[in-house]
Amino acid sequence: MTTPTTGAGRPVITAWSAVSPYGIGRAAFTEGLRERRGTVTELGPEHGTTPGGVGHLVPGFSVREVLGKKGTRSMDRVTGLAVSAVGSLLDDGERNRAVGTGEGAAFALGTTTGSAQSMMDFTRDSLTGEQPFFVDPARFPNTVMNCAAGQSAIWYQLKGPNATIAGGRTAGLHALNYSRRLLGAGRARTVLCGAAEEFSQARAWLEHHSGDQGADPAPALGEGCAMLLVEPHTPEDPDQPVLAELLAVELGVVLDADPRPALVSTLRSALRRAGVEPAQVAAVARSGAPGREGRGEAEAVREVLGTVEYADLTPTALIGDTGAAAAAFQAAALLSYAEDRPAEAAGRIGVITSVDRTGTVGCALLALR
Repeated sequence: MTTPTTGAGRPVITAWSAVSPYGIGRAAFTEGLRERRGTVTELGPEHGTTPGGVGHLVPGFSVREVLGKKGTRSMDRVTGLAVSAVGSLLDDGERNRAVGTGEGAAFALGTTTGSAQSMMDFTRDSLTGEQPFFVDPARFPNTVMNCAAGQSAIWYQLKGPNATIAGGRTAGLHALNYSRRLLGAGRARTVLCGAAEEFSQARAWLEHHSGDQGADPAPALGEGCAMLLVEPHTPEDPDQPVLAELLAVELGVVLDADPRPALVSTLRSALRRAGVEPAQVAAVARSGAPGREGRGEAEAVREVLGTVEYADLTPTALIGDTGAAAAAFQAAALLSYAEDRPAEAAGRIGVITSVDRTGTVGCALLALR
């Protein structure tokens, strides 16, 4: 068994942050996971009537209170979460802002649809107003899924490629893979990569009606945004803080009702491409999808890793079903684990797996430092 080594030019993660049900910032997320603290809360009247009446919300989050009044009058919640997470990462160190902004700084954000609430509210206004065009034009940008990414680029002067990738729970992995390709093709110097999801009444009812009603009880919905700073490894830069190396990202499609075979194939392909043995795996963070998708995901991991003992870092039970942001939070969970337990994690592999009811599966392998 060999320890993966970081080669020059390979994509590495050098910083991360999160806006989560534990609060704003990397420290809040790491502390919450360390304490295994649950975050479910009763919803107030401002969230309207929802199927379950509970959720995992970012505590006390208000766009205007967090980001200020300038430029936020019409900003919706998912955009505010993304902009806040990017700001938290860039403010976490002088180097982050120096390399993560300006020319050559790309942005890749995973999503499901953007803000379902903004789309429905804008459509409702066009139907119930005195005239269809009596709508607030300032809120129209919120109805397109790339609003959060565009606003993040404007706020922080991210002048490289800007992409929004829809993929449900696998969206974060799609964004990570896109980031790897941007760096490999020389299209970007660095990439701010992550995924965002908001809690809203519209999303709660959409999930309720589109889910598998006969399955096990689904976890309450969560929200937030996790961001990673990804860049090529530069051995000659002594100030580059390598937290993990991105060894592989593999994505697949479910060809029948059972996601297990597709994820098994994807996992084995990732291990083979990375030259990694199952025994090198120290931790696994699953998406924890509800119903048959989640059961198939757990079975696939057991089939591929066999009797290997690893830390289960699946965060769903603690921060809820964070939808499109799930894979990004899973990456954050692995990085938190490596920071908290370096003796157990250093030189070993962290695995992210994801399945979505739309028929996509994926995984990523991180060499932890």
